[in-house]
Amino acid sequence: MTTEPDLVTVRREARARRRARARVRAAIGAVVGVVGVACVAWAIMGAPAPATAPSSASVTPTPQVTTPTEAAGGIVALPKGRARPRLVVIPALGVKAPVEPMPVIDGVLTPPSPATTVGWWDRSARPGSSRGTVVVAGHKVQAGGGAFDTLGTLNPGDRATLRTTRGRVHYVVKRVVTYDRATLAQKSKSIFRQGGRPRLILITCEDWDGQAYRSNTVVYATPVS
Repeated sequence: MTTEPDLVTVRREARARRRARARVRAAIGAVVGVVGVACVAWAIMGAPAPATAPSSASVTPTPQVTTPTEAAGGIVALPKGRARPRLVVIPALGVKAPVEPMPVIDGVLTPPSPATTVGWWDRSARPGSSRGTVVVAGHKVQAGGGAFDTLGTLNPGDRATLRTTRGRVHYVVKRVVTYDRATLAQKSKSIFRQGGRPRLILITCEDWDGQAYRSNTVVYATPVS
């Protein structure tokens, strides 16, 4: 028979779970379309292409050769909720960019500066988690120099690696899609979902019209098993 203290505990835990789900839903709503807004700021201000940080962040126009370990793939077993991404490596694009936590501030999710650094949404899943979406966003700079300038040229089968404090998690690209702002908003729940099978979302701006970016490129990738 369930005792009264047990019922109190169950109800308290249920309320805590509901509040946690509500916070995640609110955060998902806050990030809809804001990656595009952040990228627009770089282009409108006419900022020169940021200098590439030595060794820690390099964006080159030609693919780099990966090491045998990276090419072999394989998901690294990481304790859920403990390791966050430190570096994103995309061999097909020659991208090797540091990753910083990216909170929602005043309703906006903005990739960090300099533009050669990308952001990991700090309410999304962590690499190696058994469920949820790891969300990584980066700048696209019209004049060049952004970490994700060529993200839209990825193809299914290309690889991406997230290096963490506790190991590496390798992903394979499944889809590369460009959404206009309205479509991105409609699909936000599925794009930024934190349930379901583990996956990686890479996102940046697209479709520069001379004044602003009108769309977002979204790359869907799954862990290599």
